[in-house]
Amino acid sequence: MNINVKDAQPGDAVERGIGAYLDEIVALRHDLHQHPELSFHEHRTSDIVATRLKSWGYEVETGIAGTGVVATLNRGEGSPRGEGSRQIGIRADMDALPIEEATGLAHASTNRGVMHACGHDGHTAILLAAARYLAEAGRFDGTLRLIFQPAEEIGAGARKMLSEGLFERFPVDAVFGLHNWPGVPSGQFGFVAGSAMASVDQCNIKIVGKGGHGAEPQRTVDPVLATASLITALQSVVSRNVDPQEMAVVTVGSIHGGSASNVIPESVALKLTLRAFNETVRGLLGERVPALARAQAESFGATAEVDYRRGFPALINHRAETDLARSVALEAFGAGQVVSDFKPRTASEDFAFMLEQKAGSYLFVGNGDSAPLHSATYDFNDAIIAPAARYWVRLVETFLAR
Repeated sequence: MNINVKDAQPGDAVERGIGAYLDEIVALRHDLHQHPELSFHEHRTSDIVATRLKSWGYEVETGIAGTGVVATLNRGEGSPRGEGSRQIGIRADMDALPIEEATGLAHASTNRGVMHACGHDGHTAILLAAARYLAEAGRFDGTLRLIFQPAEEIGAGARKMLSEGLFERFPVDAVFGLHNWPGVPSGQFGFVAGSAMASVDQCNIKIVGKGGHGAEPQRTVDPVLATASLITALQSVVSRNVDPQEMAVVTVGSIHGGSASNVIPESVALKLTLRAFNETVRGLLGERVPALARAQAESFGATAEVDYRRGFPALINHRAETDLARSVALEAFGAGQVVSDFKPRTASEDFAFMLEQKAGSYLFVGNGDSAPLHSATYDFNDAIIAPAARYWVRLVETFLAR
């Protein structure tokens, strides 16, 4: 990829341009935060995004995957279908989580039980800030695609957009996305080539025994005891089946069984998530966990009903595009704003599906010393809107350099 990052617009000009309307973008972010919408219900958010983009001169398509929005801007001598014309995609997610907010902020959610606890309101605001600058003053030659995706939190939005022909209808040479990250200094950027985020699969297990009186356990097949043994045994999958140099996580996040202290229940239900950085380990987890559940249950005279559901794959960044993305940050902000040893994250992200179809990279920007993601006290850091928007501008102008 022979692109010179110095061909892009000087960073201070971009900073001044975005700074001229930054207060408006921050106010927009607060408005989105106050009116969060769950996956595939992002109707108000989608309307706001589409209206803004149209007012700035973008060609806008709505209704993709229900509430998704794709905006296109062509500039320069390149034609969107012309030979040699370059096309770049930038994606932001829009949905919120079913969490009751506990921040006490003036812009806290007014939608009871729903909250932007992952910063998707901020991601949307960042891309809109960049979109406005690129429409008004962007210096590039080619096609810019802005992808506002629904339903990331349930791992369904990217797949649905792709199934509806996202990249056939809106071709790109590469696609990029970002996520804020608490605990990383505010405005600093992190890049990972290769596996950057984990796969995630779900496993529901029902241990079925024979219920009875707690005073006569010999007349029962106790599913609680079998479940306790299974939970302990599950820890051996990572410690004794997975290569110590690989990553895997087996988490039992939910256990339900019984309702009284003197009654042995008929069954106990467990819900698990399983994560890995590569498909080999992912496949191993998919074999060992169900097998172990059945064997453990049988050893107690019980049975195990296993429902194993594959979620989405590990997010694997392409090296050339990640190297380019890192070089843009170094040129625009200096080495002090780029984390030199940023490590992969064991959380998951459905942008992985887009990277299976197109080259690209998913990067991270520090949210500072904030509450963790998916916390009722989390709030997106408005101070990172400007640098992250500047980054998108510089990346687009570099990738589509004249």
